[in-house]
Amino acid sequence: MTLKKNMHELEAQLNQLSAQEGLALIADLFPGKVTFSTSLGQEDQVITQLIADAHLPISIFSLDTGRLFPETLELLSRTEAKYKQQIKVYYPNTESVEKLVSEIGINGFYESVENRKSCCFVRKVEPLKRALAGNEVWVTGLRAEQSANRSDMKRIEWDEGNQILKFNPLLDWTFDEMIAYISEKSIPYNPLHDKGFISIGCAPCTRAIMEGEDARAGRWWWEDSKKECGLHAK
Repeated sequence: MTLKKNMHELEAQLNQLSAQEGLALIADLFPGKVTFSTSLGQEDQVITQLIADAHLPISIFSLDTGRLFPETLELLSRTEAKYKQQIKVYYPNTESVEKLVSEIGINGFYESVENRKSCCFVRKVEPLKRALAGNEVWVTGLRAEQSANRSDMKRIEWDEGNQILKFNPLLDWTFDEMIAYISEKSIPYNPLHDKGFISIGCAPCTRAIMEGEDARAGRWWWEDSKKECGLHAK
């Protein structure tokens, strides 16, 4: 049976399940080979709660770029304590960061999209590849509603760049559904969300959004781009 056919059948099955049921199925089908990347955003906090609540054998990791908000790092600590779940942290290669800064400057990412993507690659993409190594399924908090660039994603898809299956359990959740679930389950979240920061990344590259703006408008706001860092490139 081809990978394409397998994925089509798996997607049909996952579409009949809740997010937590889907996570359980994936963990059962790929024992010891499923990992979840959390940026500590609201979607990711929901998934962490789902994993911890059902005691699913899914490892969790996060990327510390070296430029995160203090509130994000504090949330990581609170999340581990609440759910008694270790979140393994991956860091960028020191030599690569030093080389990048020597070439473009400490904040050179403001000067061009090319510079910004170089920074994202060193601080996020390369560490992600290390984190995914040895796994078969990468769980993400992507939602179709987040941006036009994500609206055509599938619940389960093949990530060619990382050579891994990518599972998006919250793909069809709306923002309101997510917020209601966070409130219902008393899930810890970043206080910056209450100040208009909907999508939170590195501190120099994130601002609060204004009423009516796209949820990811606050990311790399000085650019006219697809607002992606390369982690979820298609």
